[in-house]
Amino acid sequence: MAAVAAVGLAGLVTGTLSATQAAADPAGPPAYRQLSGVGSDTTQDVMNGMAQAITINGTKVIGSYDATGSAQITTKDPAATPGCTIARPNGSGAGRTALQNSLQAGNGCLDFSRSSSLNLAAASPGLTYVPFAVDAVSYSITPTSTVPRKLTLADLKAIYHCDPNYVGAGPNYSLTVYLPQAGSGTRSFWESQMGITDADVVAGVYPCIKDTKNGSPVQEHDGRVLDDKSIVPFSIAQYNSQASQTIADLRGRAILGTVDGLAPTVLNSNFGVKRDVYNVIPTGKLGTAPWSTVFVGNNSLICQQTSVINTYGFATNPNCGDTSKQTS
Repeated sequence: MAAVAAVGLAGLVTGTLSATQAAADPAGPPAYRQLSGVGSDTTQDVMNGMAQAITINGTKVIGSYDATGSAQITTKDPAATPGCTIARPNGSGAGRTALQNSLQAGNGCLDFSRSSSLNLAAASPGLTYVPFAVDAVSYSITPTSTVPRKLTLADLKAIYHCDPNYVGAGPNYSLTVYLPQAGSGTRSFWESQMGITDADVVAGVYPCIKDTKNGSPVQEHDGRVLDDKSIVPFSIAQYNSQASQTIADLRGRAILGTVDGLAPTVLNSNFGVKRDVYNVIPTGKLGTAPWSTVFVGNNSLICQQTSVINTYGFATNPNCGDTSKQTS
């Protein structure tokens, strides 16, 4: 691919990380980490990379659990912190909910969550969304799709509003318009860009939109859901990381479309439909190590890992480590 993938293929990561070392869930000792996190599918791989690269006094401190995998995960040593075997949260929303539940219970099972969307709705205890990278999102189709490879943002909005001029007349729509599973940060971000609400999607206001196929939820960034008469949003960072074999390749036949004349192969900070991605931490821990050391401020351990960020297809964020985005 172009700039982003080129960074990944150049192997710029320093320290202990290589493209093949970032594994699902914590890999290597210690089995249980000081900072356990769950949530976003979009950022799970880059945070797995961070977990491998970042140490404090020679010890890995980040335990990042994938959005999919085994039904349950155990986030802390049962001998020291019992009761931390939980259902695996899938997506930004589910990750935030799991973090809140842990904080409210005071059980110490979770310490942060991953999020590819910003949600400053009231939370108790309060949460802070700390940006660390920039992603962009395009639409994906097959090479032989009935959907053009070049669309405007206005075209995409018409498609996701089920305009019959674009998707055919209901109830037998000729185009299946997919969204990722409920709770996905990519889903909520894409909805905001398309000018639709999740409540309306769930209520069936846009009947051409589906979030399941053959009875199973549409997992974000998995192009295997596509046929020649369907469309689904796809993270450019995820696509490029899959293409470069940095992470598992789930693209199937998916290709990315061009939006408003901007190709999705440029460094994604230049792409029109872009977003910050975050780690969500308890606001009350902003001044407490290891949260402060790992997440907070432009010189935090995560913000220093620019080569890891680039390797996984993301652009660096000039506001990395900022703590101004807090829930009420």
